[in-house]
Amino acid sequence: MRDGSTPGSSSRRDKLRAWLDQARFFTEEVYSARYRGAIARARRDEDDLFMLLVFSEMMGLENPAGYYTLELQPLLLERFHDWHQRMGMEHSPLDHFRCC
Repeated sequence: MRDGSTPGSSSRRDKLRAWLDQARFFTEEVYSARYRGAIARARRDEDDLFMLLVFSEMMGLENPAGYYTLELQPLLLERFHDWHQRMGMEHSPLDHFRCC
């Protein structure tokens, strides 16, 4: 052989690589098995929220999530000034909202 390997070494290398791939797949499955239900529930909840937002927008209804996020407004107002300065804006980008 020109590369200095023996005739059976490439097949052994392929078998070893296939075994390592299977071992990696098995360990990932064993690790993620206990979280699979929680991940599926979180994905389903996100899909439900997305569906609600899309259909309400399509039907011309107000954003229903806006009602539930009103309680976050005081927290967001405190952080808004820091955010727009990090984004490189000296003043608030919103005409109707002045924070500085």
